[in-house]
Amino acid sequence: MVLKIEEKKPLFRRRRPQDNPYRVVVLAFLILGGMLLLRAYDARAIQPLFMPTPTPTRAANSYALEAETQFLAGNLGAAIEAYQKAAQIDPQNARLYAELARIQTYSSSLLTTDAERKTRLQEALQNINKAAELNPDDTLVHAIRAFVLDWNANPVLAGEEAPRLLVEAEQAALRALQLDSQNALALAYYTEVLVDQQKWGQAEEYIQIALQRDPSLMDVHRVSGYVQESLSNYEGAIQEYLQAIKITPNFTPLYIAIGANLRQLKRYDEALEYFAKAVEINQRLGVKDPIPYLSIAKTYSQKGEFFAAALNVRAALEMIPDNPDVYGQLGMVYFKSRNYESAIPALKCAVRGCSAEESCEVRRCNPETDRPMAIQGLPLSDSTVVYYYTYGAALAGMHRPSNNYCAEAMQVLAEVRQAYAQDAVVMGIVEPSERICESFGYTRP
Repeated sequence: MVLKIEEKKPLFRRRRPQDNPYRVVVLAFLILGGMLLLRAYDARAIQPLFMPTPTPTRAANSYALEAETQFLAGNLGAAIEAYQKAAQIDPQNARLYAELARIQTYSSSLLTTDAERKTRLQEALQNINKAAELNPDDTLVHAIRAFVLDWNANPVLAGEEAPRLLVEAEQAALRALQLDSQNALALAYYTEVLVDQQKWGQAEEYIQIALQRDPSLMDVHRVSGYVQESLSNYEGAIQEYLQAIKITPNFTPLYIAIGANLRQLKRYDEALEYFAKAVEINQRLGVKDPIPYLSIAKTYSQKGEFFAAALNVRAALEMIPDNPDVYGQLGMVYFKSRNYESAIPALKCAVRGCSAEESCEVRRCNPETDRPMAIQGLPLSDSTVVYYYTYGAALAGMHRPSNNYCAEAMQVLAEVRQAYAQDAVVMGIVEPSERICESFGYTRP
């Protein structure tokens, strides 16, 4: 019997090309698409998978918001940097330059030497002048310009230019008020100008108007405190600075101002508490600010606790080991504690400058780990004359035939005499020191 085997049909029969009329068309599109894809890849129109996405450029208002946040946090350096970036992105925005100038001006109070403060204030003045050029009819710009000019008019920093700058500050404030008579910030800054012009009656009137207009502004309460401080109403000044702190609780200059007023009232322990709060804020932010330590040192010095005072000045010196003014302050602490041997090298660094080895000895550094730091002396000025005549007095008092200290003492005292011959207080300190050296046979150069 023959079995008939039937051919089985496949479940899925493979079509021949002639069975599918669309196959040729599909293949043609696939080939064409592949060619376009390769061309697009070569032209970088299509990026490979998993490549990093491009970083979007931040907008100016983003940096401005960051600056405001940093200012409220108490980090003035970071606020300045953020406003600078914002102004770079939007260089036609007058208010960015104005706010930058305002914070630069405030930050000058955190610097210790006249040269540093003057440089920072001049930078602020350049920025606020730029803002005024960009928008000459902005009341806020002119208000801040009055503030910047007023701080630049400090006679110690501006010298003969101070009266002119103060007049310009007054004109800027009046221009701001002409544009908007309700501008509380302009009223406050005008008040500050009036205080510096010693027009205390008008200053009291204008600050009261500013307080009525907008008591929510830190600047208004700060200036109100400044008015009271200028009138020797230290308790009233403290209360206004406290109101300002409620608005900007991390703004350390306000704590320094309260401490200084408490020190005037001889409430030293309370003053130390406020200076310590400024230290705490800076530590939390990672800000290296020597001012609170120097304020603490001054307070301990007034209490007669010179060891604690010296410790705090050296803490400041660790932060800014190249700053001659801090060496001068350390020398003053040693001199007041009658540690003349230590006072002389510290004051020398401040007045004449000193080598890296000498500065290391003064700050008690580790030569193996601490960077060598040669110090350039400070020029004679109203804020440094105390270092000069104290250095001369220490040299005169410690003169021995073997050390020849009086040769340097007479030279330093002669420089002071030449600049301050009409100042009875200064000459009252210089002349006894000169007489000591004259008793050893030294004469004025």
